[in-house]
Amino acid sequence: MVDVNPAAGKVASPDVLTNIPRLVTAYFAGKPDPADPLQRVAFGTSGHRGTSTKNSFNENHILATTQAICDYRKEKGLTGPLFIGIDTHALAEPALVSAVEVFAANGVNVMIDQDGGYTPTPVISHAILSYNKGRTSGLADGVVITPSHNPPEDGGYKYNPPHGGPADTDVTGVVEKRANAYLADGMKGVARMDYAKARKSAFVHLYDYVTPYVADLGNVVDLALVKSAGVNIGIDPLGGAAVHYWHPIIARYGLKATVVNEAIDPTFRFMTVDWDGKIRMDCSSPYAMASLIAMRDRFDVAFANDTDADRHGIVTRTGGLMNPNHYLATAIAYLFAHRPQWDANAAIGKTVVSSSVIDRVAKKLGRKLVETPVGFKWFVDGLVTGSFGFGGEESAGASFLKRDGSVWTTDKDGIILGLLAAEIMAKTGRDPSQFFGDLTAELGVPHYARIDVAATPPQKAILKSVTPEQLGLRELAGDPVRATMSKAPGNGQPFGGIKVETDFGWFAARPSGTEDVYKIYAESFRSSEHLRQIQQDAQAGLKKVFGS
Repeated sequence: MVDVNPAAGKVASPDVLTNIPRLVTAYFAGKPDPADPLQRVAFGTSGHRGTSTKNSFNENHILATTQAICDYRKEKGLTGPLFIGIDTHALAEPALVSAVEVFAANGVNVMIDQDGGYTPTPVISHAILSYNKGRTSGLADGVVITPSHNPPEDGGYKYNPPHGGPADTDVTGVVEKRANAYLADGMKGVARMDYAKARKSAFVHLYDYVTPYVADLGNVVDLALVKSAGVNIGIDPLGGAAVHYWHPIIARYGLKATVVNEAIDPTFRFMTVDWDGKIRMDCSSPYAMASLIAMRDRFDVAFANDTDADRHGIVTRTGGLMNPNHYLATAIAYLFAHRPQWDANAAIGKTVVSSSVIDRVAKKLGRKLVETPVGFKWFVDGLVTGSFGFGGEESAGASFLKRDGSVWTTDKDGIILGLLAAEIMAKTGRDPSQFFGDLTAELGVPHYARIDVAATPPQKAILKSVTPEQLGLRELAGDPVRATMSKAPGNGQPFGGIKVETDFGWFAARPSGTEDVYKIYAESFRSSEHLRQIQQDAQAGLKKVFGS
């Protein structure tokens, strides 16, 4: 179990604040060493991330990656506009300048915010899908410059192809390989135009991101009902990209809502620090969310988003901050009961490490459940076609269809998940915590936790490819094992780990991609003590596989 820093949940002290001038200087002055794996371009599930002071997110990374995206677009015949947005991290603005210089030099039509503002990830997805609707050629794609909820010193750069969702490995692998080749070759072949010239060129266009997204929101969440019910809403953007979207949303739909924090500060000095004493805009963390949780009695329901607004954190008067899995189950149960225009066969998408209470909700609803590996990319096709009504991850990221059953976004949207909490309150007269309480009274109470366990690189490699036969568990916490899997049952794709299920609980183990640990996700429908037994049996079983 992790040791919680004594400062967790308290407002950040001056000594933990990032030196922004030094950070930005390092972005331009630092040069990554392409021979060092830690300084190369590396696309994870949410793009390339790093920090300038460690030479893992510098100007050359963005120049090389942007040129690689231009090359990919040319090879695939993508000639439509590229929608680009940034969040409020300090490295986002410099990276935008670098990206625009390369896109313009390559003749790519780039759409930047008309007010020089910030653009949430779901807004980029919505813009791509809206532009591409009905088109078969000249398709648009997009880039979001964000490290999501990561600390203030981090930067991130992710690519969304024409389907509007996160790029899959068949795309990111090509972009990553080519970007690193540019780094290794001293940036030869990277086209670049002076920023001032680029802004005046025919390739850089000012675009209104706010109006189309805000105008369409009423087609995905019943905001007229929220208005008529007078639900009192509290909203905390956590200093992120959604901050300038909330007042237009409140004004357009006549909501009774208060934005409790409108500060934008690249140090994020207004944040309460996370469990480890670091500033992290994680809206699923009770420590990072301490300020909004303290206000819960002021509102019927309150919510926050992370820095690029693709995640949500729901706070209720009756229950405080909801566990992300609990809210996913609540949202699914509510939506599939109150969206009559959705296809009767529309399925529920969840990841292998999400709570099994979702399985029980799906069975109650009579809906197909599709269990996938970790990563929102697995839900993209289903959301585009309407064959998935909802796709969600245990890390508080989800999206769902419009009320008429058509696609809304193919990337996570924390804005609509927050507004949905208000719709649930308006429609049922119960907040999401109470709604979930009703569900568990019928379906059982889940006890869920994730722990990190120290592991060597060889052990992590073993875990990534372990088979059910190698693990060989027949019993887990006193119950017979009914299934052991290394591939997601929903699509047969390997998830880089192992999962063991019984009728009363389960665990899944996966190696961390960034730290010398493996993660055990576990759940019991009996008790907290039973959950601990599952965790212990999981570690004991894996020790045998590791040969220790």
